[in-house]
Amino acid sequence: MDGNGRWAKAKGLPRSVGHKAGVTALRDTVMHCVKKEIATLTVYAFSRENWQRPSTEVDFLLGLFLTALDEEVDRLDDNNVHLGFIGDTAAFPDKLQQSIAAAENKTKNNDGLHLVVAVNYGGRWEISRICRELAEEVHTGGLQPDAITEMLIDSRIKNRFTRAPDLFIRTGGEQRISNFLLWQLAYSELYFTDLFWPDFNEQALDKALAWYAGRNRRFGRLCKQG
Repeated sequence: MDGNGRWAKAKGLPRSVGHKAGVTALRDTVMHCVKKEIATLTVYAFSRENWQRPSTEVDFLLGLFLTALDEEVDRLDDNNVHLGFIGDTAAFPDKLQQSIAAAENKTKNNDGLHLVVAVNYGGRWEISRICRELAEEVHTGGLQPDAITEMLIDSRIKNRFTRAPDLFIRTGGEQRISNFLLWQLAYSELYFTDLFWPDFNEQALDKALAWYAGRNRRFGRLCKQG
C-alpha cells in the first residue's frame, strides 16, 4: 500500500494526512473484497525497514495503527472477517500488542475474508526465522537435514497465516516487491499501478482483478498441458 506520503505532498498536505487517507482506502478495499467473496487479502502495513523513518513519523504510524485497529475491529467482526497478523509484533508497545491479540481473538471464529496484516514484517526476516527454527530442530535431533524440503518450509510459512497469493498488487508507481512475501510470491502474478494508495478504490481493484483474469497461469507447464 504505497504512496500515502507522496499523495499528501502532491496536495500540499502533511504526510500524516496521507496516512489517514490510506486507512480509509484500506477500509474500502477490505469491504470490496468481502463483497466479491475473495478468500484472503494480505496487506503490507509496516515493514521492518520503516523503523528507519523519522521517529515522529514512526510514532504517528504506530498510533494510527492502534486507533484504526480499535475502531475497525467491530466492523470487521460484523462482516465475518477473520483478522490475523504476521511479523515481529513483540517489538511494538504493549498497548498495541494487546489490541492486536484482542482483535485476533475477537475474529478467530469468522470464516469469511481472511485479512492478514503484515506489521514489522520482512520476507527475509520470515525465511531466516524459519531456517533458524529448522536448524535448532536438527541440532536437538528432532529433525533430519534431508527432511528439510520445499514442502516443509512451505508448511511452516502457511502456519503463519499466509498462503501463496494469486495476485500481488503494488500501488504508487514503484515496480518492486520490497521484501514482501518473498517465498510466497514465487508464482504470483505481479500487478503495478501508478495510483497512490489513497486513490486505489473499488474500480482500481476491479481493474486489477480483470487484468489477473486474463493471465495464462502455466506454473512451468506448456499451455496445451492445461
